[in-house]
Parts: sequence; C-alpha cells; structure tokens
Amino acid sequence: MEIHQLQYFVSVVEMGNFTRAAEKCLVAQPSLSQQIIKLEKELGQKLIERLNRGIRLTDAGRIFYERACHILDSVEVAKREISDDRDENIGRITVGAIPTIAPYLLPAVLKKFAARFPKAEVILRENLTEFTIKGCLEGELDLGILALPIDQGHFEVTPLFTEELLLAMHAKHPFVQKKRITMKDVSREAFILLNETHCLGEQIISFCKQRDCLPRVACESSQLLTAQEMVGLNHGISLIPEMAAAVDSSKKRVYRSLSGIKPTRTIAMIWHKHRHRGALVKNFIEELQSHALKFTR
Repeated sequence: MEIHQLQYFVSVVEMGNFTRAAEKCLVAQPSLSQQIIKLEKELGQKLIERLNRGIRLTDAGRIFYERACHILDSVEVAKREISDDRDENIGRITVGAIPTIAPYLLPAVLKKFAARFPKAEVILRENLTEFTIKGCLEGELDLGILALPIDQGHFEVTPLFTEELLLAMHAKHPFVQKKRITMKDVSREAFILLNETHCLGEQIISFCKQRDCLPRVACESSQLLTAQEMVGLNHGISLIPEMAAAVDSSKKRVYRSLSGIKPTRTIAMIWHKHRHRGALVKNFIEELQSHALKFTR
C-alpha cells in the first residue's frame, strides 16, 4: 500500500468523481483508476462503486476512508514537525482553547506571535474541555488551553495563572451598595449559570456546594456573553471570570469580589507527553507564558 494510493482514494471520495479527482492529483484518470483497483485488490474489499452520476462508498470504503484520512493527516503532521525543526519561523501549529478562555486570552497572544513570526500559521480551534482534551490526545492539537483540573495521565500540564470569579450584577442591584457580599447572600438571588457542557458551570456549582450554599438557578446559558447580557437585563446575578469582566465596558453591569474564600479557577496549557514539540510550538508557548504574566498577582 502506497501513500499516493491513499491520496487518490481520498480525492475520489472528496471530489465525488474519478475525473475531477485525477485533475486535482495531477494524474491521468486511467492511472488513478488503476491505482484504486490495485488498492482494492490488496485489501480484498471493494471500496468504491461507480454510478452514472458519481461514486458511492461501500461499507468497507467508509471505514477505510476514515483511516486513510487519519494516515494522511499523520504524514502531514510529521512533515510539519520536520519543517518546524528546520526553520522556526515557518510552519503551522494548531491550538485548542475552551470558549470561556479563548476570546479573552488569545487575541493579544496571536497578534504578538504573528508579529514575531509572520510566516507561521496558527489555527485556533475553540471547543469544550472534552473535545480540547480529545484533540490533544489524538494529535489533532499541538497545544490545549483550558481550566484545571484534568486527568494528567497522558499530558504535560503547565499552569499559567489563577483568576478570580467575580460576582456580576446589574448596576442598580441592591448588592452594589453592600460592603460585603457572601455566598449566603448569593443563594437568595436568581442566578444565571453556564450549563453543564461547560466546565466553568461545574466549577461554580462545586464551589457553592463546598460553601453549603446552592444558587437558585433561574437561567442556564451556553455562552458567557449571554450570561453577562442577562445580568445586564437584571434577570439575575452570576459568577464571571476576571478576564471576561476586565473587557466588559458596559455600564449596565458591576463586578465585585465575594467576601471570605473567593471562587477561582486555574488556567493551564496541556500537550501530549509523547507528542513532538517543534521550535514553532515552543515559541508559541513562550509567547503565551509571557502574556499570562499580566494576569498573575
């Protein structure tokens, strides 16, 4: 089995046609067809059925397509890693980050990194914790940025900084005039919470349970911005990460620290223990750590 055979097969599937696939691969169509036939003979399975208006994958073809894509992706990663070691200014890295971190931490990092390495390409994938971890585990991501804790079994984990979760309330909420706001106070109010798909929502509930005080959830949101807007409409209060509060210029919301033990979260970067980190990835980590210093106390 040859790499070019996998490339031809994947191209046929993606183009939906042998002729267009041959044009994409810069090869004569009879030659491409012959290579697909050789591949099918080697596998002992029919992969593609020719139809009048295109092609259709067999059951074996669907399974093999997924594997072929994975193999070709791995080859591209290997090429990129070798390229990274050859020239630290050129290459591509893929960074994953969760939605409650990405828009507040990464824009400045990406801007500075692009200025230092204009020939480098950074692909950002914003997703939930579960998928960011999965991407790092399967090699789709060079680096993940999320909130602790996570299972560290397969990963190198480097904390960046710890930030406070601030109480967000409407500018005319009675709490604004209070000198001290406690979790007991919070428990009496309508509370706006990120839903269970976000680790931040889980962390807030965990903190409240530790204080023997569960909030009266009036709204569950899938986005931090929505939670802030609901607070701005005076539909309840919420706990919002310090990074998000810092960029909120609205006069409708006020942010305060809770009295006593304060809710916090620790932001960290992770990568697979056995994944090669090229020079470009190391330079991005350096830029990220440098920017994170502004959030340390």
